[in-house]
Amino acid sequence: MDEELDRTLDAVGPRLKHLRLRRGITLTDLAAETGISASTLSRLEAGLRRPTLEQLLPLARAYGVTLDELVGAPATGDPRINLRPIACSDGSIILPLTRRPGGIQAYKFVLPTGADDREPDLRTHEGYDWVYVLNGTLRLVLGEHNLILKPGEAAEFDTRTPHWFGATSSGPVEYLSLIGKQGERVHVRAAPKPGQSE
Repeated sequence: MDEELDRTLDAVGPRLKHLRLRRGITLTDLAAETGISASTLSRLEAGLRRPTLEQLLPLARAYGVTLDELVGAPATGDPRINLRPIACSDGSIILPLTRRPGGIQAYKFVLPTGADDREPDLRTHEGYDWVYVLNGTLRLVLGEHNLILKPGEAAEFDTRTPHWFGATSSGPVEYLSLIGKQGERVHVRAAPKPGQSE
């Protein structure tokens, strides 16, 4: 049993490095996000130091994976995803719907009732975005266009075009979104309340 535990712990370092490289971030960026020094992160990735629970928790949050996934625990065969809502400072809620790091990620967004005349905060980044409205009315500002999407309607666009999502005064809106790592960084990781973990 001790040999199996040693093998599992020895595999954590390469897994941490793989996750960081798939996210496309530096040790310095990860250090700022987790509060773990870049030198400690480097030693963890190289297998020169074994991680503690206090280090694994912020790393799992930063990568959007469970502790089991981070340490390579045996699969249980349960395909369900543990939905952990992310509460944002503007009252919106983000629900991650995928759990594998890197690549395209799926999210459910719930935006509170908005003002139809609200000044949008347009953003741009590399990649594409796809949205599908579940309930309510979604206001999508896309470049020069001010679009209203109702339940059952979808949109996809190049995210280098300035864009913004919001609810209207008619009530809250729920929508699904498929985004790449740049969109995740802009729309999800920038969203939680100050001091709140992701």
